[in-house]
Amino acid sequence: MNFYTINYIQNHQNTDRTALYILIIIAASAMIIFAILYLRDRFNTRYRDLGIIALLFLLLFTGTQYEKYVQNNEQKSKAAQILPFIKSVADDENVKESDVMVSSLSLQDGMIVRIDSKNEDYQLNLNENNNSYTLNRAHVIDHHVYVQK
Repeated sequence: MNFYTINYIQNHQNTDRTALYILIIIAASAMIIFAILYLRDRFNTRYRDLGIIALLFLLLFTGTQYEKYVQNNEQKSKAAQILPFIKSVADDENVKESDVMVSSLSLQDGMIVRIDSKNEDYQLNLNENNNSYTLNRAHVIDHHVYVQK
């Protein structure tokens, strides 16, 4: 079972997308080069075909980038929900925020909350609007816990 601390959640919200940006630039450059070569010699359709292939790659990479952008925004909104929850649990239990660990990166009903300083596990029960919660004492079956700090 994996547990995540508040530091891990705050530091790992963004993913590295440098490779995808490089592929988009390469596909755009290839498309421009093939378009110029085709316009210079319109009877040679090989450049037109290569330009169309480069355009398709550009659309593919841009679509992938957009999908990752949407996922990143969704992850940020979920992290925005869980950070106040961790702070609230720390205040309610009179412990440091770094002592509160959760079993999920998003706020969801049924996740396990571990308070490290007390060595106790709780199951989270949320109301319908995610405005209030109750913590019920839980016992973890698998005691092999991996903490992502």
